[in-house]
Amino acid sequence: MFETTRRRVLGALGLGGAATIAGCQASAPTNQPPPAQAAIGSTSQGQVDVDTVAADPADVPAPIDREEPETVQHTLTVEEVTAEVEPDVTFDYMTFDGQVPGPMIRVRQGDTVELTMDNPPENAMLHNVDFHAVYGTGGGAVATTAAPGDANAMKFQATYPGAYIYHCAVPNLDYHISAGMFGMILVEPAGGLPAVDHEFYFGQHELYTNKDTGEAGHHGFDMGAMADEAPTYVLLNGEKYAWAAANHGPLEVAQGDAVRVFLVTGGPNVSSNFHPIGNVWSRAYRDGGLPADDLAGYGDRHIQTMKVPPGSCMIGEMETPVPSRIKLVDHALSRVVRKGLLAEIDVLGDEDEAVYDPDFGDTSHEGPIYG
Repeated sequence: MFETTRRRVLGALGLGGAATIAGCQASAPTNQPPPAQAAIGSTSQGQVDVDTVAADPADVPAPIDREEPETVQHTLTVEEVTAEVEPDVTFDYMTFDGQVPGPMIRVRQGDTVELTMDNPPENAMLHNVDFHAVYGTGGGAVATTAAPGDANAMKFQATYPGAYIYHCAVPNLDYHISAGMFGMILVEPAGGLPAVDHEFYFGQHELYTNKDTGEAGHHGFDMGAMADEAPTYVLLNGEKYAWAAANHGPLEVAQGDAVRVFLVTGGPNVSSNFHPIGNVWSRAYRDGGLPADDLAGYGDRHIQTMKVPPGSCMIGEMETPVPSRIKLVDHALSRVVRKGLLAEIDVLGDEDEAVYDPDFGDTSHEGPIYG
């Protein structure tokens, strides 16, 4: 079934050879979405059909608690939806399972993964998924390509440990990723990760639209702005300030808790400069890299800002010795102040003035601090 469907789709598109690189089409248009891609906006007319696309950062699969590899099954369902970027601003998103970023998948090194990509008939576009954790053509993009109303599947072994992006990789893949089609697969090393009290999962990406940031109304996609790498919004989890106190947040932890943060940068163009204001990454794993065995001496210590390029991930851990509000930002700070990128974590507990005394000295200049 899957092989027949895949060949029919690829044959219809004329994809293959030098024309594509993991789904990239050499002749992709640069100014406007092609007719099939414009269909979402033309049919929705800005009518919101979901309350939010912002993935809950606390919705993280439990750590792997087994000593042997297994065969695990996952299905990613494409949902093309219209939602608000911020109040009175709507956008047509393309998502895995209706959320940005797509669901975090967690497996063990050595597991065999049976992955199905389902493209329901109500969708307007062709989709697929490329996993950076896959040895194989296009990371599975060719194997999973499905037209609306079809599904395709692949099987792969999770051979190397680490945190890796997955993303749509059809022609105009940059448009699909920008509109929300990316997520993370975590391949735990055989010995697992050290235990922590909380794990949170975020995805950074940028939107390119035909209106100004904050301009009310329905925002269509702007291919020209994307080609110029001039985003309207730069976001964590699909919405302006999605998990800040002004929106769905803040997240909460208790003083003394160990916190692990996973970040996947979908892009498609902008690197993240990921920094926890009022904290540091006490241990950080650059590009999501993990060793196959002993984690004890692995990772960078006390890192203030992690560079996370498009198509990559990071894992960062924080200590929480004092009550505070930790602001997770891209330290290219205009993206925070003007483009919508911010999440907040409140640490609840008792003051420890030996570590931090907020009332010492002159407090007459209190106000918002961004970094």
